[in-house]
Amino acid sequence: MADIVIALLVIVVLLFALRGTIKHFKGEGGCCGGGGGSTAKKAAKKKLAGPVIDRKIVHISGMHCEHCAVRVTRAINEIEGASAKVSLKRGEAVVSCDRNVEAKLVCQAIEQAGYRVVSIEA
Repeated sequence: MADIVIALLVIVVLLFALRGTIKHFKGEGGCCGGGGGSTAKKAAKKKLAGPVIDRKIVHISGMHCEHCAVRVTRAINEIEGASAKVSLKRGEAVVSCDRNVEAKLVCQAIEQAGYRVVSIEA
């Protein structure tokens, strides 16, 4: 009887582990998910319509892999008039703007992507 209980417990643990692995590769886990590729697809470089008139350095927590950096880049690049260069190593994004882009808007985009803004330098 004890052997059956232990076997059932092992099966339950393995099912939870398998479920967590599947969630991770689908991007539903704590990280962005990444998937099975060996490297992240790079976010397309965004060219601004006008000259750069402002730069913000945004310090970000929660980026764990190159996929996270790509996700943050894409989120910032969706903002009209903003273009991002994200460094996973430094945990920051350099946001170039060709118009007045509020820091609050940049923060919202990053947080909606699933990351936390620690600070912003103008």
